[in-house]
Amino acid sequence: MAGEKAAGEVRIDKSDVHFTCDAHDSITRAGLKAGYGMPYECNAGGCGTCRFELVSGEVEDLFPDAPAWSERDRKRGRRLSCQSRPKGDVVIKLRLEDMYKPRVAPLRQTFTLVETRPVTHDIREFKFRGETAQAFLPGQYALLNIPGVGALRAYSMSSIANTPQTDWDFQIRKTATGKATGILFDKLKPGDTVQIDGPYGHAYLREDSEREVICVAGGSGVSPMLSVVRGIAASPKMTGRTVHFFMGGRAPRDICGEDELSKLPGFGKTLHYHPAISEPGLETTGNWSGRFGLIHDVVAQMHGDRMTTFEWYFAGPPPMVNAVCDMLRLAGVPLEQQHFDRYY
Repeated sequence: MAGEKAAGEVRIDKSDVHFTCDAHDSITRAGLKAGYGMPYECNAGGCGTCRFELVSGEVEDLFPDAPAWSERDRKRGRRLSCQSRPKGDVVIKLRLEDMYKPRVAPLRQTFTLVETRPVTHDIREFKFRGETAQAFLPGQYALLNIPGVGALRAYSMSSIANTPQTDWDFQIRKTATGKATGILFDKLKPGDTVQIDGPYGHAYLREDSEREVICVAGGSGVSPMLSVVRGIAASPKMTGRTVHFFMGGRAPRDICGEDELSKLPGFGKTLHYHPAISEPGLETTGNWSGRFGLIHDVVAQMHGDRMTTFEWYFAGPPPMVNAVCDMLRLAGVPLEQQHFDRYY
């Protein structure tokens, strides 16, 4: 934000690339805001995509116990740029790649909580309104600086960018031990403000693809999948596109998304909703009409003979995401047709 004190200047070794990192950013986020193709995925220290070598200067380690920062990395002088901040000017060795250049430059600004609404027994939608207009692509995520948490938390938007309201909606699942969701659900009230930094993420809608679409959601992974489908509905390039939306959960009370999808054009005709629960016996109401099974198995049962013909978007718990990745790999689906962000 304007007027913030700089932590230092970052230079990429043997190149003319340099940018300023302020006292609230990481090297990754500062580079992306400057428009450079900084390698990243999770933005949380869990994937290791953003490794770099420190050539000169000093950096602050924002997450010393980051899962992806191995002992071998430490011995070789490698760090994670998403969890590093310069202490003055630094030179780093890192390969920039065009695929990581942000389609929309991230921006950190103050958002006000406008309203909340329950979605399931443990998922709630939070509507935040920004100070200034800021675009994002359907399927992207943002980093929320929740008061009292101390570390940024990544959540995906369920809405699509809009003006002049500049509302960003998030469908977030409350976890039993989650400090961030505890504050969001139990303490944050309409009128309260938070800092939100975004957008980030590579699992955004590819409007230029002419393929039919499959979206697979588990838990709060429903949030970015709703954004993708809303983006399809709003895109003149994708009018009439066939979309299959798969929603998985343990029990009927975990299933959601149908209310939002039913309001979109083509629901039941070109937009198809397929819910499934993975633990038979939990359909306690006795009127469950959906499918049974792990959601990736349900997808395979319905479309296993032509998986390579779809554009794939998926989000959910890591085991679900990994299972879908394995399924698509075995089916021969090119990586270019798979769009997801790993969360750790």
